[in-house]
Amino acid sequence: MDFIRYAERAAALVNAELADEAALREHLADRSWLHRSVDEADVTSLRAFQAELRPVFEASGVDDVSLVVSSLNDLLATHPVTPMISDHDPDHLHMHVANRAASVSELLVGESLMGLATLVCDLGATRLGICSEPRCEHVFVDTSPNQSRRYCSDRCSSRANVAAFRARQRAASAS
Repeated sequence: MDFIRYAERAAALVNAELADEAALREHLADRSWLHRSVDEADVTSLRAFQAELRPVFEASGVDDVSLVVSSLNDLLATHPVTPMISDHDPDHLHMHVANRAASVSELLVGESLMGLATLVCDLGATRLGICSEPRCEHVFVDTSPNQSRRYCSDRCSSRANVAAFRARQRAASAS
């Protein structure tokens, strides 16, 4: 498994509006094999995990490496991850979060923590952030070569650029 994808799924999980089972299934739209296993306990557990995980992104966004590391270590202790070697393609053995997770929420929590821990070790603890668009509170994973990402999406980047352009236009016409 590509652990960057796990980390990006962690950000998507933090950003998800998980009001009920239907919302969780919508969040898992590209993983339909999990839909039949979703239940209300998963929703409740994942909402709690969202609140636990968001501070990791916030700490990274302000370059607090020790808080990122200690927070992730605390979460790993609270939610132990059991990785396993996957052999569904014998020519390409690779790691997965254990498919034996007891619930959908345990699987998503495990993927999130494994992805973020791997990303922090491989790319550094300051590769997570909060969107710079003032009206947005979404988090993101920055895999850019020069660690320059400031927005969660192209939409927020465009919105910020348009607002800055309009502000410059107003300032120019006022002078």
